[in-house]
Amino acid sequence: MKKLLIAGYVDSTVNYQNAFARLGVSFDTLPPRTPRPMPFPDHSVPPVSLPRLSYCPWDYDGLVLPGGGDIAPALFGAVNQGSRDIDEQLDCLQLRTLAAFIQAEKPVLGICKGLQIINVHFGGTILQDLPEHSQLVHAYVSPKESTLSRKDMQQEAPTPCGIPIIRKNGDKIHPTKAAGGTFPERLYGNAPITNSAHHQGVGTVGDGLLVAQYSHDFVIEAMYHEQLPILGVQWHPERMCFEFADPRMEDGAKLLRYFLSLL
Repeated sequence: MKKLLIAGYVDSTVNYQNAFARLGVSFDTLPPRTPRPMPFPDHSVPPVSLPRLSYCPWDYDGLVLPGGGDIAPALFGAVNQGSRDIDEQLDCLQLRTLAAFIQAEKPVLGICKGLQIINVHFGGTILQDLPEHSQLVHAYVSPKESTLSRKDMQQEAPTPCGIPIIRKNGDKIHPTKAAGGTFPERLYGNAPITNSAHHQGVGTVGDGLLVAQYSHDFVIEAMYHEQLPILGVQWHPERMCFEFADPRMEDGAKLLRYFLSLL
């Protein structure tokens, strides 16, 4: 049986755990979140006391970097300009773990924040707060706001210009474009319909990474490394399959199975 490391806290990666369990994969996760140290006032530097890397890549067939909060801006050489829900210790642990898995030549899948972690590792930057018109398409909507918004948005499918459907869980469904010959195009065709729940995006693309998919407003939706078995998506395939499946969007299990085929 293949075994993955899901590099997120056990209590915040339940959907990932459930999806991979359904696909017959075993996994480990990070321990429950520990109390955070007192943050620096401007989050300008990571904390001095960093968690020790205790996960050996040779014990696993691959690494999954899950979604989560925003990356500490200092880690990509920026000051805070809209980043929130920052956990510097988790960011540093994920970056260290990614580096170890890359050195071991193990496949890596990044999802939402995980895509951004991959980009930062390779020297890229993050757009810390997407423009308002992009957030209308991509940003998570709270359950209360989602109920109100859905009353005004009764369409059965997202429009070609990108106006999204809002799901009950706060995700938004919207169209994208996939570059020819890339993994999203091979899995879903040239116009995949995916979900979104993010207010940030990839800025400068990191060294060796190639864009595979983007939305109508040119927010990057997927990337891959030109030489290494590393890929990432800005959307959430674990919330597009099995009990979360929705006929208005693609089957996220296709992407998860594709990643497993690389192991």
